[in-house]
Amino acid sequence: MIYFDKVSKIYSPTSIALEDVSFTIKPSEFISLVGPSGAGKSTLLKMLLAEERPTSGTVFFESHDVNKMTRIELPKIRRRMGVVFQDYRLLPHKTAYENIAFALEAGGAPEEDIERDVPQVLDIVGLTDKAWHFPGQLSGGEKQRVAIARAIVSKPDVVIADEPTGNLDPANTHDIIDLLQKINDMNNTIVILATHDKEVINSLRRRVVTLDKGKVVRDEEKGKYVL
Repeated sequence: MIYFDKVSKIYSPTSIALEDVSFTIKPSEFISLVGPSGAGKSTLLKMLLAEERPTSGTVFFESHDVNKMTRIELPKIRRRMGVVFQDYRLLPHKTAYENIAFALEAGGAPEEDIERDVPQVLDIVGLTDKAWHFPGQLSGGEKQRVAIARAIVSKPDVVIADEPTGNLDPANTHDIIDLLQKINDMNNTIVILATHDKEVINSLRRRVVTLDKGKVVRDEEKGKYVL
Protein backbone atom coordinates (compact mmCIF):
# COMPACT_ATOMS: atom_id res chain seq x y z
CA MET A 1 0.00 0.00 0.00
CA ILE A 2 1.10 3.56 -0.76
CA TYR A 3 -0.25 6.48 1.24
CA PHE A 4 0.23 10.20 0.68
CA ASP A 5 -0.74 11.93 3.93
CA LYS A 6 -1.35 15.69 3.71
CA VAL A 7 1.68 16.17 1.46
CA SER A 8 2.73 19.68 0.45
CA LYS A 9 5.73 20.90 -1.52
CA ILE A 10 6.35 24.64 -1.39
CA TYR A 11 9.36 26.10 -3.18
CA SER A 12 8.41 29.72 -2.48
CA PRO A 13 5.26 31.71 -1.61
CA THR A 14 4.56 31.97 -5.35
CA SER A 15 5.63 28.43 -6.29
CA ILE A 16 3.51 25.74 -4.65
CA ALA A 17 3.89 22.35 -6.37
CA LEU A 18 1.62 20.36 -4.05
CA GLU A 19 -0.81 21.41 -1.36
CA ASP A 20 -2.28 19.08 1.29
CA VAL A 21 -2.48 16.00 -0.97
CA SER A 22 -3.87 12.81 0.61
CA PHE A 23 -4.86 9.52 -1.02
CA THR A 24 -4.12 5.80 -0.80
CA ILE A 25 -3.05 3.36 -3.53
CA LYS A 26 -4.07 -0.22 -2.78
CA PRO A 27 -2.10 -3.36 -3.63
CA SER A 28 -2.49 -4.46 -7.29
CA GLU A 29 -4.25 -1.20 -8.24
CA PHE A 30 -3.87 0.56 -11.61
CA ILE A 31 -4.18 4.29 -11.01
CA SER A 32 -3.82 7.24 -13.35
CA LEU A 33 -2.58 10.61 -12.11
CA VAL A 34 -3.87 13.24 -14.47
CA GLY A 35 -3.82 16.98 -14.86
CA PRO A 36 -2.24 19.68 -16.99
CA SER A 37 1.50 20.34 -17.10
CA GLY A 38 2.55 21.84 -13.79
CA ALA A 39 -0.30 20.22 -11.85
CA GLY A 40 2.14 18.38 -9.56
CA LYS A 41 2.12 14.86 -11.02
CA SER A 42 5.87 14.45 -11.44
CA THR A 43 6.58 16.08 -8.08
CA LEU A 44 4.30 13.55 -6.39
CA LEU A 45 6.12 10.64 -8.04
CA LYS A 46 9.49 12.09 -7.01
CA MET A 47 8.19 12.15 -3.43
CA LEU A 48 7.45 8.42 -3.60
CA LEU A 49 10.97 7.75 -4.91
CA ALA A 50 12.42 10.09 -2.25
CA GLU A 51 14.00 12.21 -4.97
CA GLU A 52 12.09 15.16 -3.48
CA ARG A 53 11.20 15.72 0.16
CA PRO A 54 7.84 17.15 1.19
CA THR A 55 7.71 20.52 2.87
CA SER A 56 5.07 18.95 5.11
CA GLY A 57 3.19 15.69 5.26
CA THR A 58 4.30 12.08 4.91
CA VAL A 59 4.72 9.54 2.12
CA PHE A 60 4.35 5.90 3.16
CA PHE A 61 5.36 2.82 1.19
CA GLU A 62 3.72 0.02 3.16
CA SER A 63 4.70 0.87 6.73
CA HIS A 64 7.82 2.80 5.74
CA ASP A 65 8.01 6.59 5.92
CA VAL A 66 9.98 7.03 2.71
CA ASN A 67 11.59 10.30 3.72
CA LYS A 68 12.90 8.97 7.03
CA MET A 69 14.70 6.02 5.49
CA THR A 70 18.48 5.80 5.76
CA ARG A 71 20.87 5.73 2.80
CA ILE A 72 21.16 1.97 3.32
CA GLU A 73 17.40 1.36 3.48
CA LEU A 74 16.35 3.58 0.58
CA PRO A 75 17.94 1.58 -2.28
CA LYS A 76 16.12 -1.54 -1.05
CA ILE A 77 12.79 0.24 -1.33
CA ARG A 78 13.65 1.78 -4.71
CA ARG A 79 14.46 -1.69 -6.08
CA ARG A 80 10.83 -2.57 -5.40
CA MET A 81 9.77 0.18 -7.81
CA GLY A 82 10.30 0.16 -11.56
CA VAL A 83 10.27 3.52 -13.33
CA VAL A 84 9.41 4.28 -16.97
CA PHE A 85 10.13 7.75 -18.35
CA GLN A 86 8.89 9.68 -21.39
CA ASP A 87 12.40 9.90 -22.84
CA TYR A 88 13.26 6.17 -22.35
CA ARG A 89 16.67 6.84 -20.70
CA LEU A 90 18.32 3.86 -22.37
CA LEU A 91 22.09 3.52 -22.50
CA PRO A 92 22.89 4.18 -26.19
CA HIS A 93 25.93 1.93 -26.41
CA LYS A 94 24.21 -1.10 -24.89
CA THR A 95 21.80 -3.42 -26.72
CA ALA A 96 18.22 -3.97 -25.60
CA TYR A 97 19.34 -7.12 -23.77
CA GLU A 98 22.24 -5.29 -22.12
CA ASN A 99 20.08 -2.34 -21.06
CA ILE A 100 17.69 -4.70 -19.29
CA ALA A 101 20.50 -6.81 -17.83
CA PHE A 102 22.15 -3.68 -16.45
CA ALA A 103 19.20 -3.15 -14.09
CA LEU A 104 19.81 -6.61 -12.61
CA GLU A 105 23.58 -6.19 -12.52
CA ALA A 106 23.20 -2.94 -10.56
CA GLY A 107 21.18 -4.86 -7.97
CA GLY A 108 23.83 -7.57 -7.66
CA ALA A 109 21.88 -10.34 -9.42
CA PRO A 110 23.91 -13.46 -10.30
CA GLU A 111 24.61 -14.23 -13.97
CA GLU A 112 22.28 -17.24 -14.03
CA ASP A 113 19.36 -15.03 -12.94
CA ILE A 114 20.18 -12.49 -15.65
CA GLU A 115 20.34 -15.19 -18.32
CA ARG A 116 16.96 -16.52 -17.19
CA ASP A 117 15.06 -13.28 -16.54
CA VAL A 118 16.10 -10.99 -19.40
CA PRO A 119 14.79 -13.29 -22.19
CA GLN A 120 11.54 -13.70 -20.21
CA VAL A 121 10.81 -9.97 -20.07
CA LEU A 122 11.88 -9.49 -23.70
CA ASP A 123 9.22 -12.04 -24.57
CA ILE A 124 6.62 -10.28 -22.40
CA VAL A 125 7.19 -6.97 -24.21
CA GLY A 126 7.37 -8.64 -27.62
CA LEU A 127 10.99 -7.83 -28.44
CA THR A 128 12.74 -11.19 -28.48
CA ASP A 129 13.81 -10.57 -32.07
CA LYS A 130 15.31 -7.18 -31.15
CA ALA A 131 17.38 -8.35 -28.17
CA TRP A 132 20.71 -7.43 -29.74
CA HIS A 133 19.63 -4.18 -31.36
CA PHE A 134 20.98 -0.89 -30.02
CA PRO A 135 18.55 1.93 -29.10
CA GLY A 136 19.46 3.79 -32.28
CA GLN A 137 18.15 0.83 -34.29
CA LEU A 138 14.77 0.80 -32.52
CA SER A 139 11.58 2.80 -33.07
CA GLY A 140 10.16 4.99 -30.33
CA GLY A 141 7.62 2.36 -29.38
CA GLU A 142 10.30 -0.33 -29.25
CA LYS A 143 12.54 1.85 -27.08
CA GLN A 144 9.69 2.34 -24.63
CA ARG A 145 9.04 -1.40 -24.52
CA VAL A 146 12.72 -1.95 -23.67
CA ALA A 147 12.34 0.67 -20.93
CA ILE A 148 9.30 -1.18 -19.56
CA ALA A 149 11.17 -4.49 -19.69
CA ARG A 150 14.00 -2.89 -17.73
CA ALA A 151 11.49 -1.58 -15.18
CA ILE A 152 9.85 -4.98 -14.58
CA VAL A 153 12.84 -7.35 -14.83
CA SER A 154 13.46 -7.15 -11.07
CA LYS A 155 9.80 -8.07 -10.42
CA PRO A 156 8.93 -4.81 -8.64
CA ASP A 157 5.83 -4.30 -6.52
CA VAL A 158 5.20 -0.93 -8.21
CA VAL A 159 5.69 0.35 -11.77
CA ILE A 160 5.75 4.15 -12.06
CA ALA A 161 5.15 5.38 -15.61
CA ASP A 162 5.71 9.13 -15.96
CA GLU A 163 4.23 10.30 -19.29
CA PRO A 164 5.36 7.06 -20.98
CA THR A 165 3.48 7.78 -24.22
CA GLY A 166 4.36 11.46 -24.55
CA ASN A 167 6.70 10.86 -27.50
CA LEU A 168 4.64 8.17 -29.24
CA ASP A 169 2.06 8.08 -32.02
CA PRO A 170 -1.48 6.76 -31.30
CA ALA A 171 -0.73 3.17 -32.39
CA ASN A 172 2.35 2.86 -30.19
CA THR A 173 0.54 4.64 -27.36
CA HIS A 174 -2.18 1.98 -27.49
CA ASP A 175 0.43 -0.81 -27.39
CA ILE A 176 2.26 0.67 -24.39
CA ILE A 177 -0.95 1.17 -22.39
CA ASP A 178 -2.01 -2.40 -23.19
CA LEU A 179 1.36 -3.61 -21.98
CA LEU A 180 1.05 -1.72 -18.68
CA GLN A 181 -2.38 -3.25 -18.15
CA LYS A 182 -0.95 -6.70 -18.92
CA ILE A 183 1.77 -6.20 -16.29
CA ASN A 184 -0.82 -5.07 -13.76
CA ASP A 185 -3.06 -8.07 -14.45
CA MET A 186 -0.29 -10.64 -14.74
CA ASN A 187 1.71 -9.93 -11.58
CA ASN A 188 -0.73 -7.88 -9.47
CA THR A 189 1.82 -5.10 -9.79
CA ILE A 190 0.71 -1.62 -8.75
CA VAL A 191 0.85 0.63 -11.82
CA ILE A 192 0.92 4.41 -11.38
CA LEU A 193 0.45 6.15 -14.72
CA ALA A 194 1.03 9.90 -14.87
CA THR A 195 -0.31 11.45 -18.06
CA HIS A 196 -2.29 14.30 -19.53
CA ASP A 197 -3.45 12.23 -22.52
CA LYS A 198 -7.26 12.39 -22.37
CA GLU A 199 -7.82 9.57 -24.87
CA VAL A 200 -5.65 7.17 -22.87
CA ILE A 201 -7.42 7.96 -19.60
CA ASN A 202 -10.92 7.77 -21.05
CA SER A 203 -10.21 4.39 -22.66
CA LEU A 204 -8.83 2.79 -19.49
CA ARG A 205 -11.86 3.13 -17.22
CA ARG A 206 -9.61 2.65 -14.19
CA ARG A 207 -9.17 4.80 -11.12
CA VAL A 208 -8.27 8.41 -11.90
CA VAL A 209 -6.84 10.95 -9.44
CA THR A 210 -6.96 14.43 -10.95
CA LEU A 211 -4.51 17.11 -9.84
CA ASP A 212 -4.87 20.80 -10.60
CA LYS A 213 -2.57 23.51 -9.24
CA GLY A 214 -1.09 21.09 -6.74
CA LYS A 215 -4.39 19.88 -5.27
CA VAL A 216 -6.46 16.73 -5.68
CA VAL A 217 -9.67 17.95 -7.27
CA ARG A 218 -11.17 14.58 -8.20
CA ASP A 219 -10.70 10.89 -7.28
CA GLU A 220 -12.92 8.42 -9.13
CA GLU A 221 -12.82 4.61 -9.28
CA LYS A 222 -13.67 4.54 -13.00
CA GLY A 223 -12.81 8.04 -13.96
CA LYS A 224 -12.33 10.19 -16.98
CA TYR A 225 -10.10 13.14 -17.71
CA VAL A 226 -12.29 16.10 -16.76
CA LEU A 227 -10.95 19.58 -16.02
